[in-house]
Amino acid sequence: MTDQQEISTRERILAAAAAILGEEGMAARLSVRRVAARAGVSAGSLRHHFPTQQALRDELMGRIYDWVVPAERIRDTSLPARERLVECLREVLGSANIGRQARDAMTALTRDFIAVEQTATVREAYLTMERDGQRRVEDWLRVLADEDAVAADDIPRRARFLNTVLEGLALKRALPSEDTIAQAETETLYAAVDAVLWPES
Repeated sequence: MTDQQEISTRERILAAAAAILGEEGMAARLSVRRVAARAGVSAGSLRHHFPTQQALRDELMGRIYDWVVPAERIRDTSLPARERLVECLREVLGSANIGRQARDAMTALTRDFIAVEQTATVREAYLTMERDGQRRVEDWLRVLADEDAVAADDIPRRARFLNTVLEGLALKRALPSEDTIAQAETETLYAAVDAVLWPES
C-alpha cells in the first residue's frame, strides 16, 4: 500500500467517525464495525490506524479543536502573552455560539452527558472532549511558559481553571442576561488570564 493510500484510508475513517458524531451527537458510539462500514474499509484496516476506539476519538477531537482554534495564534509574539491567551480562549468560546444556538448546544450536552445513564461509552466520549480541551490549554500555557509569562510547574492546574471558566461562560451564553455578553465575557477572560500569568505579562 502506498503512503497516499494510507493517508486516504486514515482520512476516510476520520470522516466516517465525524459524520456519525455529527448525526448522533458527541456521545455516539464509535464501534469498529460501524465506523469501518461507514468508511468502506475493513475492521482490520481501521484497527491498523486506530488500535482502540479511544485512539480514534482522541484523534478526531484533536482535529476538531485544531480546526476551531488553530495553534499558531498563541505563537504570535507581536502581541503580549496576555492578549494572545485571551484571544485563544475567546476562539474556543466562540464555538459555543450565542442565544438560541447556545441553548441548543447546552440542551444537547445535557441530553448526551447528564440526563442519560452514565455508561462506559458516555463517559469515554465526555472524557475525550475534556482531555482534549485540557491538553489544548496546557499546550498554550507551555508556549507562554517558554517565554517566562507563566510558571511552568503548575500548568495542569492552571489549564483546569481556565477550562472551568470557559465552561461557565459557555453556560452563561445559554441563559438570560442583563449585561451585554461580549463585555461580560471579555472582563471575565481577562480576570482569569491575569490570575494565571505572571503579573508583568
